[in-house]
Order: sequence, then C-alpha cells, then structure tokens
Amino acid sequence: MRAIRIESGQLHTDDRWVGPAPEAGDAIVRPTLMGIGASDIAVATGRIAHEGVLGHEFVGVVEHAPDDARITAGQRVVGSISAVCGVCDMCRAGLSNHCRNRRVLGLHKMHGCFSETFAIPARNLAAVPDSVPDDAAVLAEPIAAALHAAHVVRVEGKPYVTVLGDGITGLLTAQVLAALNASVRVLGKHQSKFGRAEKWGVKHRHVDEVGRLQDQDVVVDCTGSPEGFALAMQLVRPRGKIIARSAPAPIPNLDSAATRVAVDTTPIVVNELEVIGARCGKVAEAVAALQAGTLDLDGLITRRGKLAEARSALEAAMTPDQIRVVIEA
Repeated sequence: MRAIRIESGQLHTDDRWVGPAPEAGDAIVRPTLMGIGASDIAVATGRIAHEGVLGHEFVGVVEHAPDDARITAGQRVVGSISAVCGVCDMCRAGLSNHCRNRRVLGLHKMHGCFSETFAIPARNLAAVPDSVPDDAAVLAEPIAAALHAAHVVRVEGKPYVTVLGDGITGLLTAQVLAALNASVRVLGKHQSKFGRAEKWGVKHRHVDEVGRLQDQDVVVDCTGSPEGFALAMQLVRPRGKIIARSAPAPIPNLDSAATRVAVDTTPIVVNELEVIGARCGKVAEAVAALQAGTLDLDGLITRRGKLAEARSALEAAMTPDQIRVVIEA
C-alpha cells in the first residue's frame, strides 16, 4: 500500500509499504482525510528526528478493532496522538500525557497516518457523530490543543489576551478564548488571515504595529520560536501569565551553543511572570465542541491534495498563506 515515509532524512512516497504491524490493543484505521500540521513539516524538513510514516491529524474509518474495545469496525473516528504505557509512574499518577514511554503518532517511535491504513491504540480513538463532517473532524487535534490552552488559565472578568501567531493553532486558540469573555487580539504577519479573526470578534494586527507596553493580562505564544517568547515577555503585564503553546522543534545534530538562540529570561524574575506550558488536549473534548457547533471553522482548510500528491501538499503547507492543508485518501 502507499505511504509517505522518511528514512535516513529522506522523504519519499513508498508504494510498497507493507502496512501497519498492530500491537495488542491496536485498531486499524483507514483515514479519509489527513491534516498537515507544523510538526509534520518539522519532520519532513529534518527539524524533528523521526523514522517511518509521517502524519498525526486524521479522521477515518475503523477497519479492525480489538474485541474488548469500545470502538467497533465501521465507526468514523479521530484520535489522540500519544500512545502511553499505562504502567509508569507518570501514568499511575494520572499524568499519562507525560508518560515515560510515550510514543507519538507519526512523530516519535510510531508510524503515522499518512498511509492507506495505520495502527493506533483503540483507547486513543473517539467516535465522530454523523452530524460532524470530515472537514471539521480532521481539525480535532488542533482544536483539542486550543481547548487545553484555555483550560490552563483562569479567565475572570474581561482580561486582555494576546495570541502570538496566526497559524491554525493561534486562530483556534483566539476563538476559544474569545468565547470565554476575554478581550482577545491575534498578532501575526499575514494580511490574508486578518478577516477570519475579525469575523469571530477577534482583533488581528500585524506584529510590527503593536507597542511593547506590558499591559496584557495573558499572552499565548503559538509561534514556536524564541523570538515569539521574547515578545510575549515584552507584552505581558507584571505578574501576568504567558502560556507557551508551541515549543521550537529541535534541530538534530545542531544542538550546540553556536546554534541555539538565547532568550533573556530576566523579565520572568523582575516582573514576576507566570509561565505555563500547554501541550496536547483531549480529542473527546474537541469532538464535543464540534458536535455542539461552538466553533467557526469556515475557511480554515485552504488547500487539498491526494495521498499520491502528499509531497507537493507538504511543500504547499510550508507557505505562509496556507492555514491547513489536508490530504484526501
């Protein structure tokens, strides 16, 4: 079967992929739609070290499920990207998101979803209601992350919130926070994305047009860059909160003092800032939000391609005018 793989740093289409080798508890899923996220681009460009099939965002149909699974063959599903062991100290403490033996779909020690079928733990899957179309369901993973970012900070009154970055992570996070009665603005660099944010009642300004007045109650950094975090410290008020939503991808074999970008963290101490990390969320919460219709996803998918054209789709996803490029099976 066909799959998009990376081997020894080389990305290629493999038409002779033998398919997934399921482990105990795994389901086999045939994806119908796959999203290309920033992490997939980081794998494709060598900034995240991974060997095997790419891809971690999907909606698909279960072809096979274990007998004791709550998911059954024929169901349409989305899934959590982290496969956890369930027995380490973190898992036993209720912190399975930080499992010592964590594998990540298409990103770390686990083949991804950019293939005709793939294996994933059945417990990771959430059923998609018939009322939710594939175009919405494929965004479940970034929606879950946006909801999680909103969970880690308490929104009281009408705080001033700035979201840095106008990719899909930033746009969804801004929309979720705006619904919580926060006064939200998105700072980005792409004029083409301004209208989408304003449609949700979220201000969108070019990052170079905004003063560094240290007057924001919360700044959510979705840039994944040292420069973004440095800017967040310039925008947030003393004793304000910074939510670090995206971490910079490591650069294999280049992790040295000469290649790192230093960030002066003095403002954290001087201004008594609270820095909160926010990683993946729960896809079941994303499905619930999709079913409730509380999110406006119109226009977030900006380009489509076929699995046979996945390499060109990845290249398109790297261009700044795209929000989410998807691959159709």
